[in-house]
Amino acid sequence: MPAKIYRPAKTAMQSGKAKTHLWVLEFDQEQPRRIDPILGYTSSGDMKQQLRLTFETREQAEAYAKREGLEYRVVEPKEAARQIVSYTDNFRFNRTQPWTH
Repeated sequence: MPAKIYRPAKTAMQSGKAKTHLWVLEFDQEQPRRIDPILGYTSSGDMKQQLRLTFETREQAEAYAKREGLEYRVVEPKEAARQIVSYTDNFRFNRTQPWTH
C-alpha cells in the first residue's frame, strides 16, 4: 500500500506556523470514492485513508514505513521566500512606484 511522507505547509487562514514542524505519513487512496445514490454523500470503503500519522523527524517516518513494509514517497517541503517589508518604505523618497491613495 503506497504512502506519502511530507511536512505540511502553513495554513492560509492563520499567520502562525503550528503543526508545520512535524512530518506526516498518509496512505494513498486504494479504492475510488463513490457517491451515495440516496443522500449524495461521497464515501469510500478504504479505512486507511483516514489514518494520519505524525512524526518528529523525517527519519522516524521513513523508519516506520520500512519497518511496516510500506512503499512510500517523500515530498520535500518548499521553504517560503520571505520578503522583509517595512511600513516606512512606503514613504521613501527613492520609491520606484509613486504612492497614491
